[in-house]
Amino acid sequence: MKLKKTKIPDLFILSPDKYLDNRGLFFEDFKTSNDFNFVFHQQNISVSSIGVLRGLHLQLENSQSKIISVLNGSIYDVVVDLRKNSKNFGDWFSIILSDTNLQQLHVPKGFAHGFLALEDNTRVIYKVDDEYNPNSEITIKWDDPDLNIVWPTRPKLISEKDMQGISFKDFKGMNYSFDNEVI
Repeated sequence: MKLKKTKIPDLFILSPDKYLDNRGLFFEDFKTSNDFNFVFHQQNISVSSIGVLRGLHLQLENSQSKIISVLNGSIYDVVVDLRKNSKNFGDWFSIILSDTNLQQLHVPKGFAHGFLALEDNTRVIYKVDDEYNPNSEITIKWDDPDLNIVWPTRPKLISEKDMQGISFKDFKGMNYSFDNEVI
């Protein structure tokens, strides 16, 4: 597996080694001996139709690092750095993850995450290092003008919860911490 740094520190693109022959394809999806410390405690799978937008989500308590990958279809994946002490605070990063490029995104604690499904029957798998806690989840508006995220197309379906997300400006005014450290 190859690790590629992005413009935002601690945010990595993972590219597995692929072995293709007349039987099909084989690759290692996850290995604990990678060059970063990640132990997952929960694995989630979502299935979405083309145009479904999910996010931008994060947990303030039980904050989660994630590894995002796509089992079927493709997504436009977006993360926003919300670590107040980061020089990249408020910056966003996007990547297309698909069942053909097999790339994965390692998202550290302190980032909001969301994606837009680019195909029908898109299946996304999330490995997370802490359990889901709905009482600490925050949703930030996917179309917040201060973040100015460029989406490839307008979403066709967004949940009520995601439509009711808070603004980035309101989020910046909150007192929060990740891993017991006020940042």
